[in-house]
Amino acid sequence: MEKLNNLLNSELISIGEYHIRVYTLVSLLLIYILTKVILWAIKAAIFRKYRFAKIDNRNTYALFQIIKYVIWVIAASFILQTIGIRITVLIAGSAALLVGVGLGLQHTFNDIVSGIILLSERSIRINDVLEIDGDVIKMQNIGLRTSRGLNRDDISIIIPNSLITTNKVINWSHQSEKTRFRIDVGVAYGSDVDLVIKILRDSAFEHPDIDDKDSIEGRLVDFGNSSLAFQVLFFSTNIFRINKVKSDIRRIINKKFAENKITIPFPQMDLHFKSNEAEIFSKNRNDASFTNG
Repeated sequence: MEKLNNLLNSELISIGEYHIRVYTLVSLLLIYILTKVILWAIKAAIFRKYRFAKIDNRNTYALFQIIKYVIWVIAASFILQTIGIRITVLIAGSAALLVGVGLGLQHTFNDIVSGIILLSERSIRINDVLEIDGDVIKMQNIGLRTSRGLNRDDISIIIPNSLITTNKVINWSHQSEKTRFRIDVGVAYGSDVDLVIKILRDSAFEHPDIDDKDSIEGRLVDFGNSSLAFQVLFFSTNIFRINKVKSDIRRIINKKFAENKITIPFPQMDLHFKSNEAEIFSKNRNDASFTNG
């Protein structure tokens, strides 16, 4: 026992009034292990409780993230106390330095505060589909400073949290799991309007990723310059890959239009020349030919 006490009291590092002994390292290791065990137990308890209560798993994730950060802050304070650094003295002695650091890292602090807001407010959650700066992203992780998402090209996007909280963000998954989409198409004047609407509805109805098929709607929305403008509207839960769904429906529409001899016109332009302009052009051309001769 005495040998163990001597081993624990053995001095490893000595810097002025601070002495790092073996038991200090052991204490730090125990604090780290205890913190990990507490977090594991809390995570298991929270996810088990919310799973039985049938509450959205994304809300559970946000709650656990907040608890994790709080516990790590408490653990860090214990670590500093174990080393021999008093937090109150450290903060008071470095107040001026913290002001300078705060000014230099104000964007970082803004991101951290934004991360806390996102986790506590829970307006944006894991697996939500967002539209940020014209890019559609599926959220994978919400961190304290940055969040990570996956775009439709399967590229991981790192997003500062302040970008989400201070800019306009469209959350396609906020209200419900399904969203309404539309496809625009123009057909030639003289086409059977009722037949076109029926083809549009039938084309969307055939796709397996369309939900609430009774709510599929075809519309004549405008009389364009060179075509009749139609829309087909439908609901789908496949929000993140909706471009693939739209492409499939457009192919079905194009096939049915061809079978029913319905044409999709392209813009055309007629040019009209006045007679005096044509004569001037012909005269200039003749003069140029005479000069070259």
